[in-house]
Amino acid sequence: MQPDAQSKTKAVAVIVAAGQSTRMAGRDKIFAPLLGKPLLAHTLDAFHAALQIEVIVLVLGQANLDRGETLVREYRFTKVVAICPGGAQRQDSVWNGLQRAPALPFAVIHDGARPCVTPELIDRGVEEAVRYGSAVAAVPVTDTIKVADASGIVLSTPDRATLWAVQTPQVFPREALMDAYRRLKDATVTDDASVMERAGHRVHLYIGDYTNIKVTTPEDMAVAEVLLQEVRQSDGS
Repeated sequence: MQPDAQSKTKAVAVIVAAGQSTRMAGRDKIFAPLLGKPLLAHTLDAFHAALQIEVIVLVLGQANLDRGETLVREYRFTKVVAICPGGAQRQDSVWNGLQRAPALPFAVIHDGARPCVTPELIDRGVEEAVRYGSAVAAVPVTDTIKVADASGIVLSTPDRATLWAVQTPQVFPREALMDAYRRLKDATVTDDASVMERAGHRVHLYIGDYTNIKVTTPEDMAVAEVLLQEVRQSDGS
């Protein structure tokens, strides 16, 4: 499947930020300060600057909807066309966001807690999806991986040359992704690529970035701050 590049490059971004921040020692990571502004603002900055992103749907926890609206107004994120509540699981939040997404050819799903994403990585994902029908950011695994049983006994050591650590953005034709979610039923998945795989679609990986970390713990916040500061210095800002 290779859509026409001239007519299929605009996309809607669904940024999912409705998690519970259970490993953040009581802090709400999405609105935690990072270099002087909320973490989520850094994520939105990148999507606002991405040329292939036409509009953004922001998915937040019910308790954060007002804070989200305030953030969008304060930072003038004019690409945000809808803010909606998430669901019990990540897949429910993505589905809620997709239902609010305008009918553009491609949907770009991204974790709001990945503030180091770049506009270039986002745009390249859309371009790869136009070419291959889907595009999921991922990086080659550098550690040796062991498969073990419940007691910790090693069962096997897979060849790490075939292993990838999957990130977001993940880009798919919007209608195909929505159809895959409708067919998901009661299964639990941790990313959108898994939803498409279950529906029988081929999923294409493209090279992500090792700096595109997901903030899960307070230690991750410190790492993200260093990474973003390095970007600022390299840009001369």
